[in-house]
Amino acid sequence: MSAHYPAQHSSAPHGAPSGGHPQGGAPVPDSYFTESKKGEVNELRNLLRNFATERNPKRKRDIIKKVIAYMTLGIDVSRLFTEMMLAIETRDLVIKKMVYLYLCNYAYSHPELAQMCTNTLQKDCGNEDPMVRGLALRSLCSLNLPQMVEYISEPLRKSLQDHHAYVRKTGVMGILKLFYLDQQAFQECNFTDILYDMLRDVDPTVVANCIRVLNEVMAKTENGGMAINRAIMLHLLNRIHEFTEFDLVCVLELVPRYIPANAEEGYQIMNLLDPVLKSSSSATVLATVRAFLSMVESIASTPEEMQEIKQQIVARVKAPLVTLVASGSNESCYVLLKQVETLVELCPGSFDDEYRQFYTRFSEPTNVKYLKVQILPLLANPDSAPDIVAELAETVNDNNKHLSRLAIQSMAKIACRNTGGPGAAESIAQRMVDFLDFNVQHIQSEAATGLTLMVRKHPDLKPVCCQSLARSLRYVEEGEGKASIIWLLGECCDLVQDAPYALEKLIDDYDNIKDVRVKQSLLNATMKTFFARSPETQRMLGRLLMKVTDDVSSQDLHDRGLLYYRLLRSGADPTTVLKHVISNSKSVIPADVHFTEDDDKELRAELMTEFDSLATIYGKASVNFIKPEYQVVYKKMPPEHPLELGAGSSAGAAAAQVPMAPQDMPQPAAVAAAAPPPVDDMVGDLLGFDTPAPAAPAPAASSAPTLSLAMDATMSGEVYQEKWGAICSDADAVVEMVGLPSVPTATSTIESALAGIGIKTMASGQTGPGEFKLYLFGIDNDGSVILIQANISDSGGEALMILTIKIESAAAATEKASLLVPIIQNALR
Repeated sequence: MSAHYPAQHSSAPHGAPSGGHPQGGAPVPDSYFTESKKGEVNELRNLLRNFATERNPKRKRDIIKKVIAYMTLGIDVSRLFTEMMLAIETRDLVIKKMVYLYLCNYAYSHPELAQMCTNTLQKDCGNEDPMVRGLALRSLCSLNLPQMVEYISEPLRKSLQDHHAYVRKTGVMGILKLFYLDQQAFQECNFTDILYDMLRDVDPTVVANCIRVLNEVMAKTENGGMAINRAIMLHLLNRIHEFTEFDLVCVLELVPRYIPANAEEGYQIMNLLDPVLKSSSSATVLATVRAFLSMVESIASTPEEMQEIKQQIVARVKAPLVTLVASGSNESCYVLLKQVETLVELCPGSFDDEYRQFYTRFSEPTNVKYLKVQILPLLANPDSAPDIVAELAETVNDNNKHLSRLAIQSMAKIACRNTGGPGAAESIAQRMVDFLDFNVQHIQSEAATGLTLMVRKHPDLKPVCCQSLARSLRYVEEGEGKASIIWLLGECCDLVQDAPYALEKLIDDYDNIKDVRVKQSLLNATMKTFFARSPETQRMLGRLLMKVTDDVSSQDLHDRGLLYYRLLRSGADPTTVLKHVISNSKSVIPADVHFTEDDDKELRAELMTEFDSLATIYGKASVNFIKPEYQVVYKKMPPEHPLELGAGSSAGAAAAQVPMAPQDMPQPAAVAAAAPPPVDDMVGDLLGFDTPAPAAPAPAASSAPTLSLAMDATMSGEVYQEKWGAICSDADAVVEMVGLPSVPTATSTIESALAGIGIKTMASGQTGPGEFKLYLFGIDNDGSVILIQANISDSGGEALMILTIKIESAAAATEKASLLVPIIQNALR
């Protein structure tokens, strides 16, 4: 940026010489050029002063853009605050937004200027344009100054009742800013209760913002987030199709914190969430998977049943996850693969038929390739193991050394886990022996390490492994690989004729060996060879023990050599003491025992509780990378469910005998149609967590509630609307589900079937592909008016009708609703 210097003849005081110094030669102070009429900031001031008279809209935007650009570059343009305040009087939303940005930036860094913009922002909060109202409110709440609290509260309260959804959702987020600015003022305004009320807002974005704010505000409470009950869950799940993918994640994250009343309700929730698996958003799919897994404990009663349901869940979500892995970006692909890896370990064999989807591609980044190669051994079975091993063998030749090492390690894991079927271990061992002859150091070293693990698990592979050990020992230079070959020579000393002589060369060159692992393996291998071939090994063993006991590079090596030496000198029978210590050690692992590094059941169980989080990506619990003060402990709710756990369906005694554990996922229509038990003590609205609704008067024991609908019932649309709002709130209405044979092509078939039982249609229509809504009514013979809102949709291949039932002037409205459900079920069959 070129510097502009003030013209001295125009700015120097009278009598000052032209050289820039006042008379007497004193230096000019910094304030001397403050009122210069040239320079970037002063030029902008001149442009802003003519802003009101500028008629070109593009020119106006360019002026404000230039101010914002200077501000972004770190140039102090706070001197233009007054002129920018005047520029806010415009109908151009782009200019307004940039001016708001300027005001918020300098109001925070220059608190004395905040008071100047407060009145302007408050005035714009009442603008006729909802976009201006929302932008002004967001800017007012973003000033982030304690002295602004008194000016924020009232515009916030008004915005929550605004008729435009953009203003309401902006106001909800403004409440969160007020919470962090002044929690006492937040509590005095009773915004928590207001937010719970707004969960019933007609706009789903407003509802999602309420959930976010409530979760953050109540994160440090005993609940670890917003309080939830059955009324809230039913309300949100019934509207789940209205939310965008981003907002849907907020709703889905509440499901794992909810305790279903019984197994039926758990299956119904899963059926409602099943269509979300068709989403193209990986976030919503993973959140749905977590919600499914959270329902297992509520549905199953035995460990065997829990594992069976987990298998069914993973089988259901497999196709969406594989599709997202194949079509997603590199970043999302890695995240999805980590979640898939967790699911494969949770339910072994579930992804085996999709093993080809985990082959590496040339264009993939290295982290994705690494993860795919690590997952492939988990997918091996007798049918797929030959293809997987062949693919991994090709990957061994990759130029990426780490990927090549991982491929060899994966092949060894297939052999060690016995998942490749008969003959697989021998085939892989032969490939490893071939790799030992490669003239590539990292391949030779990793192959030797893999053979070591395989021999420890399968001692019968020794004849295959011993073919080229003595020859390979001369070429392998990496410490771990050399130590592995020496260990194999000790194990196969009775099969390798040159084993003692190959070890003797290393003993003679002991002083040049720097790697402690090589020295330890040499000591152990020589001791094992001594017991198998004593005459050939005795003298070289003595030389080795002398060198080891004098070696001070490793205390462990020194102590072990001293122990062996003293045992030999003690005169003890080698066959009873030392041979037991050396030859019968734990170096050979039984086939039914896993290596310690592979036995991570506790860690996997802990990670499953944090599925779909960073814990899965990092492979460690969140307590290891999140400080305690930032930990949020979620609590499942409600602790005391309004329904008795294990209760039957509200559709009558016969429906209570419906089996609660189906064999297949998703649940069949007959079971999915069973309605959840009614809420007799549910709160009067979405707020009343502490104040239960007054209980309905109990009917006399001698007169059970009955239902007999009048066939000639009539009602006008105005009366219907009036009664719908007057009977009770939507949260108090009885919500039931009814299974349908199939999604109707039109509402006429439903209307005619219901008309035959006395339920008439007020209005109906199609709300989307395969989705219908009907407003129904009926009149009981005792004069009770029954109003029904029915939503029909396809839920994962199962046609469901969700009924919201309101009954007027009934002493046992809930019982009447429970009698109505089976009547409707029979009519629609």
